[in-house]
Amino acid sequence: MGYISDLRKVIGTQPIITVGATILVVNSKKEILFQHRSDTLDWGLPGGTMELGETLEEVAARELYEETGLKAERFELIDVFSGALGYFRYPNGDETYSVIHLYRAVDVTGQLEMNDGESIQLEYFNQHNLPTNIEKRAKGLIENLGDNLWELEGSFNE
Repeated sequence: MGYISDLRKVIGTQPIITVGATILVVNSKKEILFQHRSDTLDWGLPGGTMELGETLEEVAARELYEETGLKAERFELIDVFSGALGYFRYPNGDETYSVIHLYRAVDVTGQLEMNDGESIQLEYFNQHNLPTNIEKRAKGLIENLGDNLWELEGSFNE
């Protein structure tokens, strides 16, 4: 079990502040990788919460691999988001206010694989063909970045 799971045993579903990393993977067509999430049944970006003793870059690397099967040589910090944008209520009632560190994965290698049961599907989308059911936090990040999101260079070693 992880830190958040242990904390939830004590405090239940009360709102907590979490710190984590969300990762943008951009392919050569300037499409962004989304994951169709198994817990909320909507589309989000790969990422997750920091465990005790981890750096944010370690969180990004771990979550990227667990959720997509991909690895990156490094991660570039794009921005940090918090406040109402980070609020989320999970289907089980757990509430969180996330401090989201948005990274772009650089020099990505590997094949897409769903390793941890958190994904139903992994798929790349372009600016004009986004999934209709985007998770609230991911949608907020996309809206905050605006057109700059679609100007990011591809992440893959090609």
